[in-house]
Amino acid sequence: MTKRMIVPLVFGVVGIAILLSLGFWQLRRMEWKQGLLDDIAARIAAPPVALPDQPDKARDNYLHVRVSGTLTGEEIHVLSSQKYTGPGYEIIAKLATDQGPVLVDMGFVTEAQKNTQRPTGAYTVTGNLLWPEATGSFTPAPDIAKNVWFARDLPAMAAHLKTPEVLVIASAFEPANPALPKPVQLASNIPNRHLEYVITWFSLAIVWFGMTLYLLWRIRQKTV
Repeated sequence: MTKRMIVPLVFGVVGIAILLSLGFWQLRRMEWKQGLLDDIAARIAAPPVALPDQPDKARDNYLHVRVSGTLTGEEIHVLSSQKYTGPGYEIIAKLATDQGPVLVDMGFVTEAQKNTQRPTGAYTVTGNLLWPEATGSFTPAPDIAKNVWFARDLPAMAAHLKTPEVLVIASAFEPANPALPKPVQLASNIPNRHLEYVITWFSLAIVWFGMTLYLLWRIRQKTV
């Protein structure tokens, strides 16, 4: 080995080590994320339980619950869309219960159904607790006059309808009523893309290794 090969060799080894460490770190992150997704899926599919007296985001997110109360007719309409259906609104309704009022995401309606009079009265709602993180610095303020909201901003919705910051994503209503929005089954929307990152870092390590070998070969050829 010539002196001219030492610097490229060190540079190559350090680069490969860094890329491999990033790949193994993403492997650990992938395992952690999959465990999180499995826990969420188990919570969503578990038998429903009574609504906790004081729901807690850290403890009860995605908890499958059943709660009975009265739909008051007070609603928030969140701009949304569905595949094959087009634009519409998620209907966030106020449900008065013995424990106090809660918010219920009743489901999706089309634009034409936005201002349709929906049934009120006593219902038992089965669904999952959720604390959505749907707002950002670019989320427009709601148009209160037209009842058009641009995200499920739980604190703002709760303040507007005078409820605690508790949201149930409905999956079923009892009694069933075709005039109500069609509930949808909640699924985790947290992607697990760490496998892509693992492949990327390990692929770069292989490329770096090949480039290092090629560079060392070129240097050796010039010194022969």
